[in-house]
Amino acid sequence: MIGNQIRTVILLSALTGLLIAIGAYFANIYLALVFAVLMNFASYWFSDRIVLMMYRAKEADVGKYARLHQMVAEVARKAKLPKPRVYVVPSPAANAFATGRNPKHAVVAVTQGIMELLSERELKGVIAHELAHVKNRDILIGSIAATIAGAISVIAFMARWGAIFGGFGRRDGGNVLELLALAIVTPIIAMIIQLAISRSREFMADEDGAKFIGDGKPLASALKKLEAQAKHRPMRFGSRGSAHMMIVNPLSSGAFVKMFSTHPAVEDRVKRLEKIKY
Repeated sequence: MIGNQIRTVILLSALTGLLIAIGAYFANIYLALVFAVLMNFASYWFSDRIVLMMYRAKEADVGKYARLHQMVAEVARKAKLPKPRVYVVPSPAANAFATGRNPKHAVVAVTQGIMELLSERELKGVIAHELAHVKNRDILIGSIAATIAGAISVIAFMARWGAIFGGFGRRDGGNVLELLALAIVTPIIAMIIQLAISRSREFMADEDGAKFIGDGKPLASALKKLEAQAKHRPMRFGSRGSAHMMIVNPLSSGAFVKMFSTHPAVEDRVKRLEKIKY
């Protein structure tokens, strides 16, 4: 876990350094940062409402989903967290996610498909993973990364206009090739770093979730099943912008280059889970 925490700090520092570097090139860094903060603050503060609406999730009835509520309460107690609200997504695709700006406003959502696919033991492993995201404040960390990456994208947008209008926004005018290079390369670098942060947090949630229940095998078994089903039954609604929140990528059945993936390879996650000692 410490290794993943250090990796997150290094990656966030690299992202911040990239912002400062291109900010030194342009005079409009503060405008870009303010714009990105405002844009992502709303997303962070209302994350639960936005995502639940996007996936058409409904609050789980205590009578109908009594065992699901019991599992969430049990894992939350072991994680020393308040019991989050529990939602069900009406989709046959098997997946789950956690959202909410802090532990007091947290939500754990599971699909109909995941409850049908997994055993109770495996589902508990998935719930533990999602509660680890809540405990580790991953919604906040993801929002910080998105804010910095967003500011970089805004500056890159300015660079494209600068290339068109002969150095607009540059202190000394610059040249077209420099501006075009900045506009194309820096958003890609920012995206790669942001995705690396997402993958690092997934590894940490796997490890912490396994520790909550004292066993990594249920989650490892669940991940294998979820990956196999996701290839044939991706989610029919939602967006790529929220895909990083899911326990497995919900929208694509194809193979992604690791560098551009929101999630680590399931094979790597399973290997790490099987090595954890309790």
